Amino acid sequence: MKIIDEPQYGPMFRFNDANVYWALYVLSDGKRMGRKRLAEEVGVGEGSMRRIIDTLKEWGFILIKQTGITITKAGQAFLNQLPIRPVSVNLGEAVVGEYQQAVLVLGAANKVVNGMEQRDMGIKVGGAGCTTIVIRDGNLMVPPDWNIDEKDPDLAYKIRKDSGITQSDALVVGGADSRTSAVEAAVTAALSMF
Repeated sequence: MKIIDEPQYGPMFRFNDANVYWALYVLSDGKRMGRKRLAEEVGVGEGSMRRIIDTLKEWGFILIKQTGITITKAGQAFLNQLPIRPVSVNLGEAVVGEYQQAVLVLGAANKVVNGMEQRDMGIKVGGAGCTTIVIRDGNLMVPPDWNIDEKDPDLAYKIRKDSGITQSDALVVGGADSRTSAVEAAVTAALSMF
């Protein structure tokens, strides 16, 4: 799924769709935030954040005032219609990297073959990789054949409870050596499924 198109001419962006999504997600709690702080949260430079902000403002997704940046109803509606939801799930040793970010990808279970596609997308953007989880025949699985229900029932229970995963969803957990890289890995992998 593409959120923002790369420029045909001129310098390439130093940010990607995952950064644009995460900027909106960070603002979705309704609190005002300055550009510098938003850039830190998203993990991009201030120049890239300026470009993201200009684009989101042009689309009517954010309001910029002296007191900070806020998301608009249109921005919130756009965010809500995307089939991905960041969730708080920690897989511990099952994910490579010091930091983890989980993203529930709604209705994407049938797009997961063996999880390598998502892992590779995470690595491509600088993460250590991604672990993908789906429900197959009622069992929580890391494709193609790692049955979490059998191997670690406590973890399986925690994943179900914390993520709300259903038979039709996929859970992508990005891992990296920084929080922002873990986020970028997970969101990039999730967006690539559509």
